[in-house]
Amino acid sequence: MKRFYLCLSFMLLSSLVTFAQEQAFPLYPSGVPNSKPTPATYVEKNDRADNDQWVTDVSAPTLTPFIPEKGMANGAAVVICPGGGYGGLSMDKEGYRVAKAFNQFGVTAFVLKYRPPSDEIMVDKTIGPLQDAQQAILVVRKNAAKWGISPNKIGIVGFSAGGHLASTEGTHFDKVLVEDKDNISVRPDFMVLLYPVISFGPLAHVGSRENLIGKTPSQALLDLYSNEKQITPNTPPTFLVHATDDNVVPVQNSVMFYDALLANKVKAEMHLFEAGGHGFGLNNPTSKDHWIDWCKNWMDANGWL
Repeated sequence: MKRFYLCLSFMLLSSLVTFAQEQAFPLYPSGVPNSKPTPATYVEKNDRADNDQWVTDVSAPTLTPFIPEKGMANGAAVVICPGGGYGGLSMDKEGYRVAKAFNQFGVTAFVLKYRPPSDEIMVDKTIGPLQDAQQAILVVRKNAAKWGISPNKIGIVGFSAGGHLASTEGTHFDKVLVEDKDNISVRPDFMVLLYPVISFGPLAHVGSRENLIGKTPSQALLDLYSNEKQITPNTPPTFLVHATDDNVVPVQNSVMFYDALLANKVKAEMHLFEAGGHGFGLNNPTSKDHWIDWCKNWMDANGWL
């Protein structure tokens, strides 16, 4: 009987292990582009308080793969960009937990620990995070066969300022800012944007804007990173989620992006929660609905699953 219960416990435990997190690996094995020598005082910090893993002062970006359970993978993949106002990264709440959720329906996920913009470690801080996002898509696509991924089913997911980064990657892919000897496309096949910073105009999240392009940017730079202005018919299909009572990043950011997608005849789906505020991550505590279920259905309808 004791042996029976041990076996049962093992089976129950095994049923809960539906993903495999691999070790993080360097995004740039041969050296980080657009970088200055890192000052001795610029040391990566990892604060595990407040039910999250908050990381700052990143100078060595990484990717952490999350692989679905054997037999579940369907060839789709996502690169996840955590939010944090371009000042830090919400690695657990808007990264690792989300990766595990995508694994549940067969999507291989990669959590990107990108460099928040910094004059201390970057020659040009306005392009640093975008370089990391482009490199992440490039690395995943280049090594698609290794991970059992279809190279034309690679999306990008972003939260808050990570949503700005993801939408920048999805609208600025024609200008490649990293080494690409094999001419591999850095265009994501789809975007999933959660309460994203989109515009750097009057409805901008000021902290994200100032951290990326400074306090006195030119109008050209403001327009360049107002991603609702950068959409073309070749912009990837996009799934948007926002709460209407978001008092950090106004919901109009998603609405403007959605309207511009429609104007350019780009496939788009948007879900607006009545409440939920900002930064709810995987689950909106005010609702019984789960955006990840809607996202799964959207991905399935578009043939990525």
